[in-house]
Amino acid sequence: MTKSTGNSDKNWYPWLNHAYRQLVELHQQGRGHHAILLHAHAGMGADALLYGLSRWLMCQNKQGIKSCGKCHGCHLMLAETHSDWHVLAPEKGKNVIGVDAVRQLSEKLYEYSQQGGAKIAWITSAESLTDAASNALLKTLEEPPQNTYFLLQCQNPINLLATLRSRCFYYFIPVPETSIGLYWLQKQLPAISSLDAQTALKLSQGAPLAAEQLLQTEKWQQRNSLCQAIEQALHKCDTLSLLPLLNRDDVQQSLHWLISLLSDAVKWRQQAQNYCINQDQQVLIHYLASGQSVETLLNTVDDWVHCRHQLLSVAGVNRELLLTEQLLNWERQFCPAQ
Repeated sequence: MTKSTGNSDKNWYPWLNHAYRQLVELHQQGRGHHAILLHAHAGMGADALLYGLSRWLMCQNKQGIKSCGKCHGCHLMLAETHSDWHVLAPEKGKNVIGVDAVRQLSEKLYEYSQQGGAKIAWITSAESLTDAASNALLKTLEEPPQNTYFLLQCQNPINLLATLRSRCFYYFIPVPETSIGLYWLQKQLPAISSLDAQTALKLSQGAPLAAEQLLQTEKWQQRNSLCQAIEQALHKCDTLSLLPLLNRDDVQQSLHWLISLLSDAVKWRQQAQNYCINQDQQVLIHYLASGQSVETLLNTVDDWVHCRHQLLSVAGVNRELLLTEQLLNWERQFCPAQ
């Protein structure tokens, strides 16, 4: 059990305004559900939204759709020390929430409210619940204690038990319009070029916070280095030279970048350059597309997607061997005369 939310009280993002207003107004109208399943992509600031909603629910002197910021409940929420606000996340070093943690939470929720108001259980990663933990939570959701709210946050609701999903009010936060995301990004990082900002936003599926993180110097440099290395490796027909760049713990991110470049090459071949993700890598995309049929490029994309899936799903897979095999296969496709 933790109270840390990454200082969400200090952050607010303009694309959350509509969702916040909708959720609060449902409660004002007496139609607020006791359990919200909030679905949002990584980098959308979902924790800031749920923290803001928590503050409003805990406020003892609400000012319309805003919390007053002055009452005892608000002071406790600002300090993240409210005794009726329970944040459940995987323990440090673990990636699951077990049944014991849920049972302890349920016991606390059935006790009287220590501050005499609402009680909130915020589960920061609903996908982390084990099946046993989900079933234990289900019992509490079906017969919730009075004036108790459950806020479940998730990125992939399909991974949750259907029975758990059915007990919640599902709410999805869509990514903001590109213009809003770009405006916010360039305010945060004024030194970043418009082209880099567009590319980072597209690589992050439109999620501004994820794009901001990607544009941090080290990450962005890592991507640029990979792009340069891909071009050199293909010019020399030596794809194995990419192995040291890919055979790392963050291989999933590097493969995401690589697959997006190959997908852009398909778009280039189809005269759909305006839809390319990597707008800052036009030279490389053109080179990847030249001399390759659409069919060959699509096969290459499929091979890399399959490789990424194996790395994700096969327990104990030999990463170096799998990548070596795929790199050699790619070389045969790109340099058939070699």
